[in-house]
Amino acid sequence: MEKFSKLLSSAIPLIQENVDTDQIIPARFLKATSREGFGEHLFKDWRFDEHGEPKSNFILNDPVYSGSILVAGENFGCGSSREHAAWALLDYGFKVVISSYFADIFKGNALNNGLLPVQVSSNTLRELLEAVQLDPMTLIEIDLEAQLLRVNEIGILEHFETNLYKKTCLLNGYDDIDFLLSQKEKISAFERKHIEF
Repeated sequence: MEKFSKLLSSAIPLIQENVDTDQIIPARFLKATSREGFGEHLFKDWRFDEHGEPKSNFILNDPVYSGSILVAGENFGCGSSREHAAWALLDYGFKVVISSYFADIFKGNALNNGLLPVQVSSNTLRELLEAVQLDPMTLIEIDLEAQLLRVNEIGILEHFETNLYKKTCLLNGYDDIDFLLSQKEKISAFERKHIEF
């Protein structure tokens, strides 16, 4: 996985609440087993009409907004447990999703794949959505090491919680196997000390 430490980016505001994984990546696109190519189907039924033409009223089709942060409404990633939702968001180019609540399975899938879910208070989420809508160039800073979200332009500074093991993995670019390999010397030392031959 790609290492993640700090990110400073503009954001795309997705105001909808209760966005489920079938809306993130519709079930008909789940046949592939490789992670590549899912980004083109992200929010497919919201982004495109029945003729495959982009819907001008959907936020991802608005050229005013860009960035590798998605600021979403409350309860993002609910519904089924499909890991493909995290794949689609990453493949599209998002590195962080901000919401006031994430479904647990989505949060785990996101962290396992290098996508950072940042949970903030409802008030902070509202302020972020308003700020980004008013000024699409608003910059949001995510500092994973310090577990801080900062927006200097509007005076936001908020600590966020994250799984400490997954934080270590993200900071080092590890998946679960990479993490185990990084502990090889400690594991060997433990075995030498505790296993009798």
